[in-house]
Amino acid sequence: MTIIYHNPRCSKSREALEILETQKEDYEVIKYMDELLSVEKLKELIKLLKIKPIELVRTNESIWKEKFKNSDLTDDELIAAMAKYPKLIERPIVIKANKAVIGRPPKKILEIL
Repeated sequence: MTIIYHNPRCSKSREALEILETQKEDYEVIKYMDELLSVEKLKELIKLLKIKPIELVRTNESIWKEKFKNSDLTDDELIAAMAKYPKLIERPIVIKANKAVIGRPPKKILEIL
């Protein structure tokens, strides 16, 4: 089963969902803006993605610019910020088996399908 962490308001996330449908993947949609991700879940995703927490942050979001831009945050503080402000989480995130990818560009998800 493939999992997509999806924000319906994001065009890249919608494109990734369309790719899953086209590829006839069995998938589960998690609307992380509605179902907030815990710190533990974010740590798990970051580990699967094999990235640093800052690489999952959308640094162009106004919340980032207003609250965090000039801060020297630790990894744990970054993860806590994403848990509190899900808009900061880069999207979409697609997981299949033990592989995960950020779908930017959306065709990047084909790497794990």
